[in-house]
Parts: sequence; C-alpha cells; structure tokens
Amino acid sequence: MNLQPLRTKEDLQQLRDKTYETISLRIKDTNVEKEINKYHILICAGTGCTSSQSHKVRKKFEEETRKRKLTDKVKFFKTGCFGFCKLGPIIVVHPDKTFYTKVKLENVDEIIDQHIEKGQVVEKLLYKSLKTNELQKTMNDVDFFHGQNRIALRNCGVINPEDINEYIAMDGYQALAEILTKKIAPKDIIETIKKSGLRGRGGGGFPTGKKWEIAASYEGDKKFVLCNADEGDPGAFMDRSILEGDPHSVIEAMIIAGYCINAHQGYIYVRAEYPIAVERLEIAIDQAKKAGLLGNNILDSAFNFDLDIRLGAGAFVCGEETALIKSVMGFRGEPNPRPPYPAEAGLWEQPTLNNNVETFANIPIILRKGPEWYSSIGTDDSKGTKVFALAGQITNTGLIEVPMGTTLRTIIYEIGGGISDGNELKAIQTGGPSGGCIPADLIDTEIDFKSLTDIGSMMGSGGMIVMDQSDCMIDICRFYLDFAQDESCGKCTPCRVGTKRLLEILKNISNGNGEMEDLETLEKLCHDIKDASLCGLGQTAPNPILSTLKYFRDEYIAHIKEKRCPAGVCNGLLQVVISDEKCVACGICARVCPVNAITGENKKPPFHIHQDVCIKCGACIPKCPVDAIYKR
Repeated sequence: MNLQPLRTKEDLQQLRDKTYETISLRIKDTNVEKEINKYHILICAGTGCTSSQSHKVRKKFEEETRKRKLTDKVKFFKTGCFGFCKLGPIIVVHPDKTFYTKVKLENVDEIIDQHIEKGQVVEKLLYKSLKTNELQKTMNDVDFFHGQNRIALRNCGVINPEDINEYIAMDGYQALAEILTKKIAPKDIIETIKKSGLRGRGGGGFPTGKKWEIAASYEGDKKFVLCNADEGDPGAFMDRSILEGDPHSVIEAMIIAGYCINAHQGYIYVRAEYPIAVERLEIAIDQAKKAGLLGNNILDSAFNFDLDIRLGAGAFVCGEETALIKSVMGFRGEPNPRPPYPAEAGLWEQPTLNNNVETFANIPIILRKGPEWYSSIGTDDSKGTKVFALAGQITNTGLIEVPMGTTLRTIIYEIGGGISDGNELKAIQTGGPSGGCIPADLIDTEIDFKSLTDIGSMMGSGGMIVMDQSDCMIDICRFYLDFAQDESCGKCTPCRVGTKRLLEILKNISNGNGEMEDLETLEKLCHDIKDASLCGLGQTAPNPILSTLKYFRDEYIAHIKEKRCPAGVCNGLLQVVISDEKCVACGICARVCPVNAITGENKKPPFHIHQDVCIKCGACIPKCPVDAIYKR
C-alpha cells in the first residue's frame, strides 16, 4: 500500500471521498454506477472464523477467480468479526449483502458458479430462522442481529482492518482532524465526553470524561496514555474482536486522549495470546505513521503522539491498572495500593490515563455524532451500548452489542435464540470471575451498571455465561475460584490465602465432605476477602460464591445434607453404574476403563463397575453402544 503523508484536513477528506467510492456498495442500498458489475466478498478473518479455516476459504476463492478470469468482477477482503461465531466461517457478498454461513472449501466453486456467475443465491448456506424456519438472506434479516446496535463494533464486518483507507472512508480520523485543525480546547473535548455519559467498559464503570479531566489536571515531566487490552475473563473476546476488526478506532481515540491530557506517548498492553490482534495493531500503527496521522507534527498541527505495543504474558491480575502499569514498565505485574491513582502517578511515576479497548472505540463516533446522540441511547445510569460475549448453554454463541437497558430475556431468547437443546434456563453469570450468578427468575432485569450490582453481579468487561439445569452452581463457583486462586499475584494475604481456603471448602462440599457450618464460614470469609484485598481481583473473587449462596442455597444444602449433586456434575457425589437390563456384555466398557474397574464375562450380562476402584472419569459412558452406562 502506497501511503502519502496527509498534511491537512482537506487531504484526509479527499482520501475519504476517493476510498468511499470503492467501498460504497457495501454500505449503501444501491451501488455506484462504475461498481455495478463488481462483487465485494467479505470473509471474516477474526480468530473464531480463522480457527474454522476461513483463511483457506479466502485463498481458494482468490485462486478460483484467477483461474476463471473473474478478477475484474469480484474482489475479496478480510474483515473483522460479524459476531455470529457459531456459524463460522462467515462470508458476506456485496452489494446484495448475502449472508453465507459455515462456508467450507467445497462450497467455494458453488458460490462462484451460482452467485458470482449466474446471480443466484446458494440457499443451503443461508441462515434458517429459529422462529419461522425461513431462510434469511441478508445480515439485516438474521434474527441474531435484531435488537443489536453496533457502535463499538460499527466497522467490524464492514471494512478491511488492514487497510487504513477503508477506515478513513468510514469517517475515520475525521474527529482527530477536526480537533487539530480547529485547535479545539482539550477542556471542550473532555466536556463533550462527560456530556455523553460514557462510562469505562473495562468493568469498573468510572465516568470516562471525569477520568480524562483528572488526568489532564496533573502536571508531569512526561504524561502517558495507556490502553488496557489485557482481556483475561474466561469466555470473553470483546476487546480482541475490536482490535482484530477495527484497530484504527482505538488508535484515533488514544491520539485524541493524548491531545486532551497533553501526553505524547501511548502504549497498548495486549496479551500475547492474541496473535491476530497484535498483527493487525502493528499494521495499523505502521500505516497511521506513514499517513502522517501518528508520530511527529500530526496533520501539520505541531502535535506529536507516538504509540507502541507491549505484550502481556496472560496474567489475569494485569487487567488491574496498577499491575498493568508495573508490567508495561517491565516489572512483575502486582497491584499497588491507591491512592495515588495512575492519573497522578502511573507509568514511571508520571500522570497516566488508562482506558480499555471498548471505551476508546466509542470515543471517535461520540465526537463525530455528538454527546446528545450517544446519551439518547441506554438508561439514566448507563449510556450507550455494551458488547457482550455470549457463551455457555445458549443456542447462538457469539459477540453482541446491545443498548444499555436491554433485558436479559431479550439477550437470551431474542438474540441468543434460547437455551440449547430445548433445556430450561437456570442462571446467567455476568462479569467473568468477578461477577455473580443471576437466577432465571430475574431474567427481566435490565442490563446496566446499577441493576446488575443491585442483584449481586456486575457488568465486568462483558462476559456472559448462560447455564441450564445440567450446570451445578457449586461446580461453577469452584471453577471460578480455581481460576482466581491460580491468577492471584500473591502480594496480599487475603487474596493469596483467602481464595485458597474458599476453594478448599468448595471442593469439600462438592466431594460430599461438607458440613452445614461451612456455609457460614464461606460467607464470612467472602466478606473478609472483599474488604481486605489489595486489588479488584481479590475484592471481587468471592462474588460467584456470595450470589449462589443467596440464590441457590438449596444446592449447597443438597450437596451437604443429602450428599447429592442435583445437576449430576460433582463426581465425588456420583457413581458410574451399568444398567442390568440394558447391558449386552459386549465388553467395550472394560477395555476402555483406565483403572480396570469394570469386570464381567463377554456375552454374559451384566458387567459390573467396582465403585472402590472407579475414578469416575466417565470414559466408558460414550463408548457403550446401548447407553447402558450412566452417572447417578
């Protein structure tokens, strides 16, 4: 890509208009006349679809169109996550916006033959509505996208994230150019962000404009802007998807933040487990520098701002801002007591502004469309939209963005398609390891910062795990406590020792060795850890336990008094048994048992499992050809 440095706002506008022409058939209802005979095929290149071989599908498309001499008629583009991860690889054919799902290598020739050469839709690759059983042709038709409002994700699935021109064509860097050209006062920009009502999307929900105002008020030899892309919650991939699909939105926002607080250096702290996100960031930073939008004398304004990437090793505690700052500086990621807050003394003891990826992604569009537009979305307490990663026992897994105030019912049954396999909803866990478990009878709760806190959970960064009757709440808590205990940096005793004690009690309960007194101990210890821990990891780690003790106490009692796991999950309370009536004595179970716990004589049923030897691994269950083996 041959990029020429942009000197003025007019240069940017000319490039915007020129590139807009070439991509307009993706975003307009009718395509430009000179593009009328062309197709744009957007192929998801996010982590989810890439793991489903979308890159190989794209390569075959390119090879086949070259062989058939169709390169003047069709163009192929990488793009970011569409969100409907369950259906990957996903491709969208423009200008008709046909939404194809689960595209495999063997489907490539069919799409070219029917769609590209004959103009006929390949119906078997369309999404079929779960409500009406009808085929849905375009992305706008698909039920999954109804009720969503993609603001932070606005360019994901629309532009090629590796082409700065396409971001500019979508009004990218216009907010920055307006600020630098008109020399808008930093306090006025900050006031706009304050009026919008944007709150931090990293979990704490602190008002973004207020944070910028505080950081701007401190003087330092050198100030910094920091982006927290250390997304460590199990099942969460919101920030990753934004960086993979629209990295320039974060870069533009960080430059604007630097201008507002008088900082000239920024860092994006991203975990090394996100190789695609890191690669796209590196490409975007390089392109922004070549275009004169990053570095010295941006748009001939005399404002300088540079940006670097710092890779994290995957420590969950580094999501806490003071631990993150330590890691960026090359030290062990451990939190510091606050105050002083990073806005006063952060990187190298200098004033530092820290926001997460999703927060930054909202900034450029707020400045372009105005605070009134943004604040009109959401609730009184929580403005705008929130990105969630839907996972667990739900039909439509993937990434969604909904207005604040959307109910859990709408998310689960309208967007998420309901509980998988027709089962009943049991609970929703929001906020990752720091959040709580919300029972099914609170499904009409509106999603916002206050509502979730009021019922014992939290927004968090946006993970949302859906559970049904096959999920054991004690086992869920054990999983999250195991994660929190493993990820604890160990600096403070309440977290280092307290989470270990909590985990021990949970394991005793799940193994059938619990006592009723354990419930009181759990509750007291949870509150002690919350009150005394140094950082957010320890302060929020007890939330899953406290919420399940409140809403699912009967399950704890069943494990302790009845020595029974109602969900049939906790191995310590289960037996693997063979049905005398169903067993055909084929001997397969005995051959796969790793500890030789199963005995019997072939063709002379039934076989028998010796419970004193059985380790309850369940390896024999799926191997039984007549479903005679089960847990009870």
